[in-house]
Amino acid sequence: MSKETLRIGVVGMGKMGLLHASILNLLPGVQLAAVCEKSGITRKLLKKIFSGIPLVDDVNKFADLDLDVVYVTTPISTHYNVAKTVCKERFAKHLFIEKPLTSNYSESKELSELMNQSGGANMVGYLRRFMVTFRKAKDLLSQNAIGEPVSFTLNAFSSDFYGMHDNPKISIARGGVLRDLGSYAIDLATWFFGDMKVISAATESLTGAGAEDAVHFTATRDLDALQGDFAVSWCVDGYRMPEVIFTIKGSKGSIEANDDRVSLNLNDGKATTWYRHNLNDDVQFWLGGPEYYRENAYFVKSIRDNLVAEPSFETASKVDYLIETIQKESRNK
Repeated sequence: MSKETLRIGVVGMGKMGLLHASILNLLPGVQLAAVCEKSGITRKLLKKIFSGIPLVDDVNKFADLDLDVVYVTTPISTHYNVAKTVCKERFAKHLFIEKPLTSNYSESKELSELMNQSGGANMVGYLRRFMVTFRKAKDLLSQNAIGEPVSFTLNAFSSDFYGMHDNPKISIARGGVLRDLGSYAIDLATWFFGDMKVISAATESLTGAGAEDAVHFTATRDLDALQGDFAVSWCVDGYRMPEVIFTIKGSKGSIEANDDRVSLNLNDGKATTWYRHNLNDDVQFWLGGPEYYRENAYFVKSIRDNLVAEPSFETASKVDYLIETIQKESRNK
């Protein structure tokens, strides 16, 4: 790509929008060129933070701003409409959307096809791919450190709604635990092992009727009989922050990784643990965690070098397909 400066617009200035915008504004060769936020109160505050940057209340006002990239960090239910408008109206060639891609597989597949036609770089913000602990675990697996994988477990827990009963409205508004927290676990599984097939699933409504608060499911890898058991819940005590725990058992031992550490335990008794600070978890600008900088820098580099960014819309749509399959399987029980 020959253009010296990438002009980027961000849609939705909640926590994630502010975080991405702040990091992007400091990356070399990147200019935060526009911000879209519906809330008038928020726009007033943003004028002090992003002085001189156009602030609009509708994504259609991105027209004629000569943007190269748009970041969509709005609520999940709006991802599809915002992204489709950007694609159809050609407000920018490249698109980044916070996870998950959309609210359903059909919308995700359509966006993936639209971006494939446009030829622009596209990516979904599955952040744990950029955590050094999960990267180390994937390297160990690729190096055959535990031999042939035999089975795995993936747990994704938080305390967001622990102890809440007979008040499902808040959790329902978040779109269900699978799309909110479980999508991270599903993305990690597909990143490590490829396409998966759901064989059983069950859902619990812990905060009240109609809510999706805990999900247990089993999936196998398409290529062979490798089986994984998943447990996802935002009603577990003791998790101040959401956490994903990935355990892989192999013929020579096991790997366990979470957000903070990765352990290698071999059958011969040898054991090694690496913490984040052991794994060169440093970046040039730290905001919200080093993985956010790493993620944005990677996407910008992918655009400049004309590379496919992962997880792409096509990859992320597979997560949405599995979510719908899990929900369907649990309803059929």
